[in-house]
Amino acid sequence: MRMALRLLAALAVGFLSVFHLSDSSSAHYDKILSHSRIRARNQGPNVCALQQVMGTNKKYFSTCRNWYQGTICGKKATVLYECCPGYMKMDGERGCPAVAPIDHVYGTLGIVGATSTQQYSDMSKLREEIEGPGSYTFFAPSNEAWDLLDREIHSGLIENVNIELYNALHNHMVNKRLLTKDLRNGLTVVSMYNDQKLHINHYPNGVVTVNCARIIHGNQIATNGVVHVIDRVLTPVGNTIQDVVEAEDDLSSLRAAAIASGVMDTLGEPGHYTLFAPTNEAFAKLPRGVLERIMSDKVASEALMKFHVLNTLQCSEAIMGGAVFETLEGNTVEVGCDGESLTVNGVKMVNRKDIVTTNGVIHLVDQVLIPDSAKQVTELAGPQQATFRDLVAQLGLASSLRPEGEYTLLAPVNKAFSEDTLTMDQRILKLILQNHILKVKIGLNELYNGQFLETLGGKKLRVFVYRTAVCIENACMIRGSKEGRNGFIHIFRDIIQPAEKTLYEVLRTDKRFSTFLSLVEAADLEEVLSQEGAWTLFVPTNDAFKGLTEQEKRTLISDTNALRNILLYHLTHGIFIGSGFEPGVINILKSIQGGKLYLKVVNDTLLINELKSKESDLMATNGVIHVIDKLLYPADLPVGSDELLTILKKLIKYIQIKYVRGHRFEEIPLTFYIPSITRITKVIEGEPEFKVVREGETVTRVIHGEPIIKKYTRIIDGRPVEVTEKQVTEERIIQGPEVKYTRITATGGANTDETLKKLLEEEVTKVTKLMEGDGHLLEDEELKRLLQGAGSEYTKVTKVTEGEPKIIETEIKKIHLEETPVRKVQTSRRTQGTPRRRTRLVRPVARKQSPPKEN
Repeated sequence: MRMALRLLAALAVGFLSVFHLSDSSSAHYDKILSHSRIRARNQGPNVCALQQVMGTNKKYFSTCRNWYQGTICGKKATVLYECCPGYMKMDGERGCPAVAPIDHVYGTLGIVGATSTQQYSDMSKLREEIEGPGSYTFFAPSNEAWDLLDREIHSGLIENVNIELYNALHNHMVNKRLLTKDLRNGLTVVSMYNDQKLHINHYPNGVVTVNCARIIHGNQIATNGVVHVIDRVLTPVGNTIQDVVEAEDDLSSLRAAAIASGVMDTLGEPGHYTLFAPTNEAFAKLPRGVLERIMSDKVASEALMKFHVLNTLQCSEAIMGGAVFETLEGNTVEVGCDGESLTVNGVKMVNRKDIVTTNGVIHLVDQVLIPDSAKQVTELAGPQQATFRDLVAQLGLASSLRPEGEYTLLAPVNKAFSEDTLTMDQRILKLILQNHILKVKIGLNELYNGQFLETLGGKKLRVFVYRTAVCIENACMIRGSKEGRNGFIHIFRDIIQPAEKTLYEVLRTDKRFSTFLSLVEAADLEEVLSQEGAWTLFVPTNDAFKGLTEQEKRTLISDTNALRNILLYHLTHGIFIGSGFEPGVINILKSIQGGKLYLKVVNDTLLINELKSKESDLMATNGVIHVIDKLLYPADLPVGSDELLTILKKLIKYIQIKYVRGHRFEEIPLTFYIPSITRITKVIEGEPEFKVVREGETVTRVIHGEPIIKKYTRIIDGRPVEVTEKQVTEERIIQGPEVKYTRITATGGANTDETLKKLLEEEVTKVTKLMEGDGHLLEDEELKRLLQGAGSEYTKVTKVTEGEPKIIETEIKKIHLEETPVRKVQTSRRTQGTPRRRTRLVRPVARKQSPPKEN
């Protein structure tokens, strides 16, 4: 008889396993059970490994994560080996080689150790039903579950076994067989008591719950169904979450907030929700005025309420470690556990759990969860930005951030504030902080490379976007950006330092760079570093030139091409912030010289060609400087001069410089940047007018007429070019403040350039001196006679007015005819005169003027 029962049980288990094989890929419980069987394979056949939380009776078939961590809910877990469900031990045999005997549901209750449920089935006259024909699923409370039941409820059941106890047991039964593979997540089944609904949840960690009661021993097959042992007694459920909130006295503050925000109706809708419900005490803990501000703002109050609601049903018994869940508000919360307690965002706050309703579950919490979307921008700062937050408040900046305004905080982390910064004059510190507050609300995904952002202090900050970083000026962001009700906060490693000077000005004002600066000026590169642009400059300190004699320096300077090749190897297009590079990865940049620069960040230090930068990210208005203590040189660029090779070897010892006798450095034209073209010299057909304008007066002239040929000189790609155009129509008004000195144009003759230049310099100097004397201004005829004294070939005088011309109205159609390079022009001034074979402009000898700007 015994052998027959074992054979029947084995056949039943095998048949049901095969029958449900197609669903095994989605049955998390069975997957975890299989892993437990594998972990215990050394213990013999059909043995499963479980973890038991120390100090409790809780046992789990564990996930890989819990197994290898050796903990469940942060508590140490010991390993147990037991027979897998459906199997049993035999005396003298290793493992669990025998199949557990199969019996009807009543008998199976005894097999799985649910003897209290078996006893109550006997007392309530349920035994006859579950011994008879049928196909049942019995969710049987364990003996410990009955012991944990409220004493008053327990007594009421025992006192009325024929009705109350019988109905309670029927509430644990379903009138069909359901294995764990059939218990899909979100499934609702009807119990055999009054069609009460049982909510099934099947979690990825293998936990299966029925109305939040965990199945601790599943799939015990019976001849007339299946038995699953659960860890608590089920009570009938008939209320929605809304019903509970409306009826519970301790949730009156939550009830008011739910009604004011319009979320209350959502809590009464069908679904599978989890509500973390703050008690009245939790609302009372909020800082004064915060709740009033949020409740007076419909958007913020709705966000507050929805932040407490998950769109999934999370029973406490399913939480074995931290997991992140999305709220109805859109942001996430982390739900975890600490022993028997549930945690939200790492804080123990749940004081009552698993209030099961028809549309979800409620956990009562003793803190109000305020989402970022309901916070003011200053409230977004976390513990790592506490210094910034406190300073903003102390210096009175927080009060200027109005709730109805929109702002963005660029918040450095605490360690960015040095002791020197914190002890500086508060007026200066306030200016620094003002440059970390933007007057617009701008998110991370709205930032782009080259963007300018205006601060509360009026500064313009530049945005640099790299492959793995976003930087504003010298500071790069770290993770943690948040959006609040009236703004964003972005977190930075360093204090932002807006640029005040050009690259050239930085070199001039820092004595560490005096030698490098002298070489830059000798190579005529100061204008490159002064113009608007976006450069990265690697600057060697004076230490890089130690031992360099004045004679060696003159030798280095004497070869302009060599000097420019060396210096321009230190310059590259684009602004590259040191902390913007991905750590440990080589970044290859092309220098203006043409050679490659290899940059890498290791342990927060920038390496250039394996040389450590002594100081990174000195910001300039047109670029950034990285300080080095060695002169850079392209490894593939040969030297052809013995003298230069000796000098370079003296300065550069970290690479082997190639020597190719007779090799000459290529000329690098200054066409890689476009200087400002501020004024143009024009020669326009027609007889010029002469007028000397006294100080304070203006010149107003309208020029128009038939199509004319127009010539002018302009700077193109760093070189002067004489351009000839056909001007079809032109109408403009030109204004200028005063005459400073006079230019002369030639009427003809075959004079050489040098002769013309000499005469022009001489004549203009004479006129300038006269005008600078007692302030007497010559009349037109006097001026002509004076200039004609130099020779009959130079008879025409054209005045030049200094100051920005103002074009009021223009309509010009031009046909480009030709461009002809001309000899280098030192400066240019607006002129007007008769057609000329050529025009040369010469600066007055006694006067030096900086390049003017184009209108």
